Amino acid sequence: MKKAMGFTLIEAMITVTIIGIIAAMAYPSYLDSIRRSNRAEAKTELMDLAQRLQRCYTGLARFDDEDNCAVYKDLADGGVVTRGSGFYEITIGALETEPTRTAYLLKAKAIKSPQTEGDCKELTLSSKGVQLPDGCW
Repeated sequence: MKKAMGFTLIEAMITVTIIGIIAAMAYPSYLDSIRRSNRAEAKTELMDLAQRLQRCYTGLARFDDEDNCAVYKDLADGGVVTRGSGFYEITIGALETEPTRTAYLLKAKAIKSPQTEGDCKELTLSSKGVQLPDGCW
């Protein structure tokens, strides 16, 4: 008589359970990694826009010149969506209320998933170089 070879139902269930536990621990870490890499797109775009605004300030002695500063006009007309995957929309405001000649506040707000979940839904960069929130930069 020949003995049958194979897995028992218990062995298969244990294997599936172990794979499920590993996947449950790995998936949140994977999503966090994806969010961080997508956030890099917003940070890069914020820094680029800030540099372009600084060029306007150097030439015009003001940030808020809609006629001669194309980047300010784009931002003031409702904002720009980040290039690449478009996970964030960037708008301009002021440190208090309105952009002024000498100060601004750029805000990148998450508009697509998975960026709309988690702690870093909005990134800000001021004309003074202040980057908030701290844990997201």
